[in-house]
Amino acid sequence: MLINERDTRRERLLQVAGDMMTAARTAPKGKGVDIIEVAMLTDDSIAELSAAMLGYSEKTGMKFITRDAENLLQAEAVVLIGTKIQTHGLNCGYCGFDTCAAKPDGIPCAINSTDVGIAIGSACAVAADHRVDCRVMFSAGRVAQELDWLPGCTSVYAIPLSCSSKNPFFDRKPKTPAADAPTAAR
Repeated sequence: MLINERDTRRERLLQVAGDMMTAARTAPKGKGVDIIEVAMLTDDSIAELSAAMLGYSEKTGMKFITRDAENLLQAEAVVLIGTKIQTHGLNCGYCGFDTCAAKPDGIPCAINSTDVGIAIGSACAVAADHRVDCRVMFSAGRVAQELDWLPGCTSVYAIPLSCSSKNPFFDRKPKTPAADAPTAAR
């Protein structure tokens, strides 16, 4: 039997995405409290997120989101990782307030932010171990949060994945250069 790598690439990439979701779930959590949510997007969901990113870019004026929306279409899968807000009662002050009781609603607990960061790092380590190209995108995660794809999460990040000859998530250039970009010296 001869199996060409191109014929099994998608199946293998989706397996890695699943392993990344497992790594995010099993990553250490502050006080052992698991408030992380994880999901995977493929096909039409990636296209839907990209389209929503274009609308968000137009609404907010954040032009880099347009570039990221176009770039996202080169992904074969996207892993979303987010965290809910839950105060841990440590009164550590890492959020900028002296006590958990003094922290206003809507301000994330620093432990929650740390937990999502560790989960992202664990997931990206799995991608690296399998030599699958990825990039952490705040922009795609922010729009996924707007779409409420991880209900209750207030901090969402997206990790697009690709298995191609060159990582499409780096060396990205916007289609239109910024007006105030410096010109190269001649």
